[in-house]
Amino acid sequence: MNFPADYEVPRVWQWTRENGGEFAHINRPIAGPTHDRELPVGQHPLQLYSLGTPNGVKVTLMLEELLAAGHEGAEYDAWLIDIRAGDQFGSGFVGVNPNSKIPALMDHSTATPTRVFESGAILLYLAEKFGAFLPRDHAGRTECLSWLFWQMGSAPFLGGGFGHFYAYAPMKIEYCIDRFTMEVKRQLDVLDRHLAKRDYMAGDEYSIADIAIWPWYGNVIAGEAYGAGEFLDVASYTHVARWQKQIAARPAVQRGRRVNRITGPEDEQVRERHQASDIA
Repeated sequence: MNFPADYEVPRVWQWTRENGGEFAHINRPIAGPTHDRELPVGQHPLQLYSLGTPNGVKVTLMLEELLAAGHEGAEYDAWLIDIRAGDQFGSGFVGVNPNSKIPALMDHSTATPTRVFESGAILLYLAEKFGAFLPRDHAGRTECLSWLFWQMGSAPFLGGGFGHFYAYAPMKIEYCIDRFTMEVKRQLDVLDRHLAKRDYMAGDEYSIADIAIWPWYGNVIAGEAYGAGEFLDVASYTHVARWQKQIAARPAVQRGRRVNRITGPEDEQVRERHQASDIA
């Protein structure tokens, strides 16, 4: 195994902007805004500030599924927050999410507008607000929430761990790639064994657990994440593949995955969404 030979851990870490990597220009070790910028507010009670990354897609899938299920109150405006341009550090966005991560939601239908941040919290908030995509029975609800929080805890190993060192780091470090590949394949095996016995994550019912997990692990299985499909041998996870295709076929999913998207084929990009007709 190859290890960099010229690095010694300092007694006190110092921030250097020249640390390399695709996102070096926006990463920093402090919180708070870097500039003043008000957030726009559209005509609908639900105002989403996001980007079409897996975490952002979770929420647009949920909103489109709610609309497809007949919940008219789920109409929303989706405003683009370009994290590569540092939009997440604007004062308005930091006011909605002090952690400066997308997505963030403002619900103006409440007496005092309600802010919700962290994608899992937004899914749970919307599920409870509209009484949808969350099992009502005790056992089903508990199973659903267990998998929702599994995703929240597991995906950083996939994205910030494996994805970063495999696709984005300025150098290939064998130890890091091996470490995170092992964990991602373990997670895929967890999903594959689980889905061998049920249609959806919480049983027979499509839920926010599926909506949370699909944008991350569905993209991996479909070969769309990090160009690592062959490397991870995704074809071997047959039950996850069945589940991925089953969810990908849903019209609301096909709409939701296009919202706030700024990469990929141009006809798949809907930078902002303010009404149903914006998604042709």
